Amino acid sequence: MQVKKILKWGAIGMAAFYLVRRPEDAAQTVHGAFDGMMSAANSMAQFFATLT
Repeated sequence: MQVKKILKWGAIGMAAFYLVRRPEDAAQTVHGAFDGMMSAANSMAQFFATLT
């Protein structure tokens, strides 16, 4: 349980450090992740639309 807590807080700390030190890169990472999720959602919607 303790290791999980340490890893979680470490990941949060690294994300915060990345956000503060390189905000443009952090924004680009979030933008890319959002675009990937939207692409996956559109692909799933197209798949289900072809089933009917």
